[in-house]
Amino acid sequence: MKKCPIALNPTKLVFWMALIGVFGPTNETKGQFYCIPTRFGESPVPPPPDYSKEQFWTALPNRRDGADRTPTGLRDAQDSAMVDVFYVHPTLYTTKPRTEYRWNQDLRDRRLNREIDRLPTLYQASVFNGAGKIYAPRYRQAHYSAFLTPNLEDKEKSLGIAYSDVEAAFDYFLKNYSQGRPFIIAGHSQGTLHAAHLLKRQVIGTPLQERLVVAYLPGMAIPADSLAGLPVCVDSNAVGCFVSWSTYLRGYAPPAYEKALAKAVAVNPISWDLPAPFPAPDTCIVQGPLIPRVRHRGAVLRPFGKNYPGICDAQVVGGMVWVNKPRFWGSFLYRSPNYHSGDINLFYLDIRGNAVHRVRQYVRQR
Repeated sequence: MKKCPIALNPTKLVFWMALIGVFGPTNETKGQFYCIPTRFGESPVPPPPDYSKEQFWTALPNRRDGADRTPTGLRDAQDSAMVDVFYVHPTLYTTKPRTEYRWNQDLRDRRLNREIDRLPTLYQASVFNGAGKIYAPRYRQAHYSAFLTPNLEDKEKSLGIAYSDVEAAFDYFLKNYSQGRPFIIAGHSQGTLHAAHLLKRQVIGTPLQERLVVAYLPGMAIPADSLAGLPVCVDSNAVGCFVSWSTYLRGYAPPAYEKALAKAVAVNPISWDLPAPFPAPDTCIVQGPLIPRVRHRGAVLRPFGKNYPGICDAQVVGGMVWVNKPRFWGSFLYRSPNYHSGDINLFYLDIRGNAVHRVRQYVRQR
């Protein structure tokens, strides 16, 4: 079903990149954004990680960490998992740098490392512990300024440092941990950006592609043709493919919609269906069916532990997923139309169940 963009009613964009509010707060939405006033070349690059040392991983299956936690009534299945999960966390480096290393995180920053452990590792990476063994590297993430600067060279260099770590961690994971097992690749926001780049450089068109169960790439606009050679998952049973979505309040489209999201992949994270036709034509946007709250398996909000089923619906509209305002205690305080922070947490149980299901499908087919 197609409708033209005239139906969209954009309002002012509240910009953020990571977990917030009841979904898991960070400094990014507390009004504490900091724009680095100097150029990339004016500050040193922090030392690179050594992935042979456990301190450079926020999650590993052979130790206790936030990725091992589960909501009430569920079980961490990493001990018996048949596949691995390589997860890349979103941006949490957003405030004024406390050291000389401005554009990329110094991995000796214990306070920021703890924030990563207690937020994305707990609230995002843990969603996959029913499906696979979780490996999540620390990396010299780009400061949020990289997404705001008008200097594209600075952006590319900062993100390039971050990506080089993700690729090094993936190489170490393959050589020392995975040992030929199938794997899932997942990320969010900046993590999705690096995960998509990793797929292009290291997986698509190589023997590794046969081992890819699925890639979860929410929170960043991913055009289908940007991952040529890797199909979009068309339903909940598909494997060897990728899914992506960006979540907004019904009726809202961000100012950058035409530039990025109009051609982005959007798969419904409740039904896992890709609306047809895809990709959308130039003049109209594709609208998928509204999947009602009754089919929503559940969100996981703060504090971690309780499951909130049936609080959210979902509908693909263009390159976005629109939701009516989720209903939970205190939800009236949440005023932003941008649900970027909840791309994973709002659909926590839906993603968890889907990952388990796709692993079973992959094993049956192989």
